[in-house]
Amino acid sequence: MKQINFFLLFLLISINFSFADINKDFENWKINFKKIALKNNISETTFNIVMSDTKFLSDVIKYDRYQPEFYEDTKTYISKRTSSKKVSIGKEFYIKNQDLINIVESKFDIEKELLLSLMGIETNFGTYVGKMDILSSLATLSFDKRRSEFFTNELLTLLKLIDTKQIDYKTLYGSWAGAFGFFQFMPSTMKNYAIDFDNNNSIDLKSNKDAYASAANYLNQIGWKSNQPCFLKVDLSDEIPMKYLNISAKKLHDKKKLKYFRKYLKNTDEINIKYDDLNIAIITPDKDIIPDAETLNPAYIAFDNYEIILKWNRSLRFALAVCTLKNKFKNEL
Repeated sequence: MKQINFFLLFLLISINFSFADINKDFENWKINFKKIALKNNISETTFNIVMSDTKFLSDVIKYDRYQPEFYEDTKTYISKRTSSKKVSIGKEFYIKNQDLINIVESKFDIEKELLLSLMGIETNFGTYVGKMDILSSLATLSFDKRRSEFFTNELLTLLKLIDTKQIDYKTLYGSWAGAFGFFQFMPSTMKNYAIDFDNNNSIDLKSNKDAYASAANYLNQIGWKSNQPCFLKVDLSDEIPMKYLNISAKKLHDKKKLKYFRKYLKNTDEINIKYDDLNIAIITPDKDIIPDAETLNPAYIAFDNYEIILKWNRSLRFALAVCTLKNKFKNEL
């Protein structure tokens, strides 16, 4: 018993020392990062005010290492995010905000069903936008080695938005990965696509007006085509060459016109010939992630609009869930 107690005490002391070392390294990182920020034309005053209270958040590292997109099978992932309850809440939200949503749909040529779907999956229609200190989250991920370059650039972008008074740093609470507002924009997305739609001289992505218009503007600018397909579920023949199967969301490869792939589809009669001349990719989202997953099932044909959703969030399952919920809304509104 004494040996066990000694071991637990030793382990506790080791953990405390390790945590202290990380915090010390993080503070040293902030000193070096300040030099980078000043070279990127962030004012010293802004940096000192905004970054002085940032902390290393160990939970952010845990979340980064375990994301549901990478562990849940496709059926589970989609069903959780496209439930009948989600549709019901979305309908109520639409009824309360239909004037704004219809204006945005018309102005930016982005279907209201898609906007509802994205808002519903990202933040449950604005009811859960996240409570993490975004500046500390981004600083933690910039300090971490795994994706340091990406998050360093995002943090610098956010500091610039704060420095130019486009964003109020006191409102910056959101997701563990640094995303913000009703549609979970990263700083680079804020910079490039966010809109002051209500013309009050500030961009508030926790306001329905600015958030909806910004999301629609983003989708319009990156190429979403209204009333075009997103994906279709297919049954693949065993004869399909493996090179045509996409298991990663990084970049879909070996795309061809749908009519070329018909010979490899068992349910070809269910797929409208009007799509035959559209370029598609074949995706099998479970194979690279789920242990002992079938090679050819589940499988989907992904159209250009599907790849637009991948630009929003580079996850095969996320894009499938968004388009699934969009279709459910189309049947209800």
